[in-house]
Amino acid sequence: MSPQKRPPSRKTVEKRKQVSTTAKQQPQQTRSQDTYELILETTGNLLDEVGLERLSTNLVCRRAGLTPPALYRYFPNKYAILRELGDRLMALQDEAVLSWIDEGGLETEDFDAAVASNVRLQERVNEITRQFPGNIFVLRALRAIPLLREVRIASRDMVAERMADAMVAAGHTASRERLLEAACLTTELTYSGMEMILEEPSRDGRQICVDLARMMVTYYSQLDS
Repeated sequence: MSPQKRPPSRKTVEKRKQVSTTAKQQPQQTRSQDTYELILETTGNLLDEVGLERLSTNLVCRRAGLTPPALYRYFPNKYAILRELGDRLMALQDEAVLSWIDEGGLETEDFDAAVASNVRLQERVNEITRQFPGNIFVLRALRAIPLLREVRIASRDMVAERMADAMVAAGHTASRERLLEAACLTTELTYSGMEMILEEPSRDGRQICVDLARMMVTYYSQLDS
């Protein structure tokens, strides 16, 4: 029998709490802005090359031609860089979803139209993510690193709130609370589909989107029954 895993010590917990994941300062001058963006771009490119585990601030500095103090002026550690990348990726994804809602993406006449509309949204968000430097690794960081998890959760919850309000306005008869819970669930489902498509490009990404859309449209229609 394997020994029971011991809970983290108080010292370890306190150390985790002390790790900052926010940028130290926002650049104001053009040169500082260029350096800030160079750090983010270099990190994204390195993620594509070496992955999340091997990423380090020293590696970012070497690739970007910066000294460690130049990087630490803006970011205290690699988690702060990843958080900024995560914030930006979530903002781009959120903008696409909210635009889709505002464009009437939920206002469809029948099952097939609803599926087609949902597929368009998925493909739009997937393409935005595909074009983002470090795409799948940024997603993994937001899911796997506890310090960064709140970035993804905040994005999901905000989008779910807007989705629930839009579904109520579109005539769904389920309670808003039930629709909100459903929106959180289906958002997580689309994250999983996105990761499958990005991690396994040999798969039929279009078909995955269609299958997900059919599942979700069926699910929401049953909530109203």
